[in-house]
Amino acid sequence: MIKRLLDTRADGWTVLIRLMVGLVVFVPEGLQKLIFPSILGAGRFAKIGLPWPDFLGAFVGVFELTCGLLIVLGLLTRLACIPLIIVMVVAIVSTKLPMWLGHDLGMFHVAKLARYGFWSMAHEARNDFCMLLGCIYLLIEGGGRWSLDARLAARRAIGR
Repeated sequence: MIKRLLDTRADGWTVLIRLMVGLVVFVPEGLQKLIFPSILGAGRFAKIGLPWPDFLGAFVGVFELTCGLLIVLGLLTRLACIPLIIVMVVAIVSTKLPMWLGHDLGMFHVAKLARYGFWSMAHEARNDFCMLLGCIYLLIEGGGRWSLDARLAARRAIGR
């Protein structure tokens, strides 16, 4: 199980995907949810319609920050991607689908925008889809040759 978690056949340049997913998006987004909770954390979650916004804002912020750092380091990359994939799916369902439909979706409230529909949603969701696909790639391929996962896997192979 640990071998599968750490093993990676991906090229070293996978580090670019790790930096995009971890350093460019999730580390700063997680920090901002914690630093500016009324705008990007609990306040935003309440506006969207998520339950327990005070708890979820901090919880998601900590997960984004922690998992983002793990991905940057290439440490437990696959494991770190799982909660981030869940975060991205919830973000798309809670903020982008109501925009596409032009009305509330269950407990999720549509944002006030100048226009609604597929193209508006596609424009607003482009970063969400990029992060989701980047996390799925890292879940499948692992951290790549230039990751702590690869070093740990090599050490385990030598130790046997």
